[in-house]
Amino acid sequence: MYRGREGQWAFVLHRLSGVAIALYLLLHVVDISLVMYGPDGPFDRFLAFYHKWPFRIGLILVMAGVAYHALNGLRIIVMDFSSWGVRYQRILWYLVLSLTTLIGIPVLFKVVPEILAGS
Repeated sequence: MYRGREGQWAFVLHRLSGVAIALYLLLHVVDISLVMYGPDGPFDRFLAFYHKWPFRIGLILVMAGVAYHALNGLRIIVMDFSSWGVRYQRILWYLVLSLTTLIGIPVLFKVVPEILAGS
């Protein structure tokens, strides 16, 4: 029965962050492919969209997703290849969340002023 404990949340967030990263990479493939339409093509309009506030907020979320996905992947490796990983998986998950937050703070200091300035 689903109880919403740390293991289930770690699983759901790992999948969501993986999908977000894949979509972000797909967006970049599309973006780079627009260069072939020349200097007057849609590439410049696409780049202008990157500087709007909705995309900047999405950038913050993707950065957090990349950090979480990488750290949670290391947590999964520890759980799979050690005898103590499963016993301490709850503590390890909170450690992953804490490290993701610590990594995200410099991103916030960089991106939030750009959002507020409207650049």
